[in-house]
Amino acid sequence: MAFTFFFRDAQTLSLAIDHFLPFVQSRQTITIWSAGCAMGQEPYTFAILLRERMGPHLFRNVKIFATDIDTYNQYVQIIGTGRYPEKDLQRIPPEIFQRYFRSDPQDPGFVYVIDEIRNAVQFKKHDLLTYEPIRTGVHLIICKNVLLHFSAEERLKVWNMFWTALEYGGFMLHEHTQKLPDELTGSFDQIVMNAQIFRKHDPYAGEKSH
Repeated sequence: MAFTFFFRDAQTLSLAIDHFLPFVQSRQTITIWSAGCAMGQEPYTFAILLRERMGPHLFRNVKIFATDIDTYNQYVQIIGTGRYPEKDLQRIPPEIFQRYFRSDPQDPGFVYVIDEIRNAVQFKKHDLLTYEPIRTGVHLIICKNVLLHFSAEERLKVWNMFWTALEYGGFMLHEHTQKLPDELTGSFDQIVMNAQIFRKHDPYAGEKSH
């Protein structure tokens, strides 16, 4: 599994939130899929960034499904408890760390994500190469470090599966190196030029605006 850490590429995540919030702010349920979540650093980071921007009332509507193959049943335990070595959280801004993490009273070398954030993230075991989405009607998919391990044919099938999972107008966020192939022209719109943030093309968008 590719190496990751808390608040990795936070600028791109924040940029995605800029475009995402207007899309979901009136919804009673906000569904996000963090695909290839490893030990949960990325979905928890995104949850914290969302909570900072949304405030407590709207954030209650957020559910992040964090998925990975989890061959050795390690991720489900780590993500379920939200417990991490404090030394691995050095990149988190101090004010964010104080608000969203608490020391483990049994082991001062570890910290817990606070319940408000932990309860927003649910781990599910899932293999992307089944090409079956965990659900449909998803509002945003984050898949940052997995696709580079797949062949071009596998990536295309996964992207088509993401298209099926997303609601029209929903967002998809990738690693900066993961550019969409020509076969997906018309399926997704790249919404900024300096990041791999895409939106599922909505053929009915013009009608909805009238």
